[in-house]
Amino acid sequence: MPTIGIKRDLLFQALGRTYSDDEFQTLCFKFGLELDEVTTEKQMIAKEQGTIQDIDASEEIIYKIDIPANRYDLLCLESLSVGLLIFLNKMSIPCYRALKPKKGMERIVMTSECLKIREHIVAAILRNVTLTQESYNSFIDLQDKLHQNIGRKRTLISIGTHDLDTIKGPFLYDAKPPSEIRFKPLYQDKEYTGEEIMQLYATHAQLKQYLPIIKDSPVYPVIYDSNGVVLSLPPIINGDHSKITLDTKNIFIECTATDLTKARIVVDTIVCAFSHYCKMKYTAEIVEVVYPDDQTFYYPDLKYRMEKVDYNKAINYIGIKQTPEEVAQLLSKMSLKTEVKDKNTLMVEIPPTRHDVIHLCDIYEDIAIAYGYNEIEKVMPYVSTIAAEFPLNKLSDQIRIELAQAGFTEALTFSLCSREDIADKLGYKIDDVPAVHISNPKTLEFQVARTSLLPGLLKTISANKKMPLPHKLFEVSDVVLRDNTAEVGARNNRCLCAVYANKSAGFEIIHGLVDRILLLLDVPWSMNKIEDGYYLRAADDPMFFPQRCAEIICYGDVIGKMGVLHPDVLSKFELNIPCSMMEINIEPFL
Repeated sequence: MPTIGIKRDLLFQALGRTYSDDEFQTLCFKFGLELDEVTTEKQMIAKEQGTIQDIDASEEIIYKIDIPANRYDLLCLESLSVGLLIFLNKMSIPCYRALKPKKGMERIVMTSECLKIREHIVAAILRNVTLTQESYNSFIDLQDKLHQNIGRKRTLISIGTHDLDTIKGPFLYDAKPPSEIRFKPLYQDKEYTGEEIMQLYATHAQLKQYLPIIKDSPVYPVIYDSNGVVLSLPPIINGDHSKITLDTKNIFIECTATDLTKARIVVDTIVCAFSHYCKMKYTAEIVEVVYPDDQTFYYPDLKYRMEKVDYNKAINYIGIKQTPEEVAQLLSKMSLKTEVKDKNTLMVEIPPTRHDVIHLCDIYEDIAIAYGYNEIEKVMPYVSTIAAEFPLNKLSDQIRIELAQAGFTEALTFSLCSREDIADKLGYKIDDVPAVHISNPKTLEFQVARTSLLPGLLKTISANKKMPLPHKLFEVSDVVLRDNTAEVGARNNRCLCAVYANKSAGFEIIHGLVDRILLLLDVPWSMNKIEDGYYLRAADDPMFFPQRCAEIICYGDVIGKMGVLHPDVLSKFELNIPCSMMEINIEPFL
């Protein structure tokens, strides 16, 4: 959930009245937001440095507001104030329009080379804009929020904004080898090649994180005007020549992307938020985009669409009693202009600011927010039911009790771990492990979802070497396995893992624990090793000492393994005492 920082006085000025902190917090709650913190710039800096500082009455107060991740239309002062004013019935819903110029439409031509790296571009123009220092800062801050949020740190979309009066169309969107690109980046005093730009910003606090997006590509995307002036090198930095200032009157917005839908959402969001400052309010000028196959598109869309909502279904889902006209008013408070048709049908107009409205349930949610969650009457269910524990959780709890009575101590370890923990340290290759990888891990300790409970238990024993022997630990938790047949490409498995560590391996202790668990699960021992119970089968596994490993077969299926861990595995987990372990999948016993 993104958090925006807005100056309190500017916000109150836009809303036309002053609120106390508690009053504004209440307003935010009613609108589906949360006032996270009341602070100042000095206090935020002190907090980053780990110190404490009281709010100085002479400083400008900043409201930190939590915005739902899908509400891109509320990420700046301009759009937030408009949304709140509409919610308070102090402003009518704006009508946003994309206008074709009477002559001389700006055009961007894309080359086929761009398809190798960032295959889409969307653009728009804001004409006759009047910016102040505050609105300029808000404009830049909104771009940054969109980059981090919907743009996934510029990997999916990258926004460039330019002073249209300093450049000349038609524009060319091309991709060239870095050595052939040369221009002066934003706020620099000399020209650099593409390669030199990578070196220049390698240590830059903000920009260094974006360099890997294109660094290893044979070609870099670049946008030129008709005079060969470089507008930007997406997704890294804009050119200094076309930078916008407080004197800028005509803003050219371009957005390169690997995801066309997200690019259109971003451009619509920026245009709708800042067209308020245009001489002709709530309008934007269309730009023609020509793809390499000569297909032509016109952006921005600023399209409205109609959704038909069944009034009875809507109020029954929410649990409120309102007339169709009252429900229409509630939706209009949420910037969704609504009219009643045929008594029980609501015609809801979805504006270009509300790209978050995808399904009818999104409209139902807006009705509930506008009505007020606290105002919805609490009622007893119409159907009598008896609650029951989820069977898998019930089985897990029963097994936990028995293992505790057997003298084992329960551990609760992290569900994420490093690639080494589930592969190299256990003697496997990471490519052979059906692991789900984290695309952007914050630390090397949390790169994948665990495929086994064992690494976590071994780390726990390693961190508690000073405790008296023996160490007897167990865990009953989920592991995550990659599964191409599952809807989301992965599945959870509830597993039981137990480890015994002492001066001797204690294989007989683990063997006895397996027998005890399966006895409690009413699974008989199969003397003839057939599918009428469970038995052990010798197995080879690099994780275990040679000839000290067995598969646990239950009703013909392998449910897990047990054995004495290999010394190499123990040393990689910084252990110097023998260990035995067992790990089984308990889901087949439901």
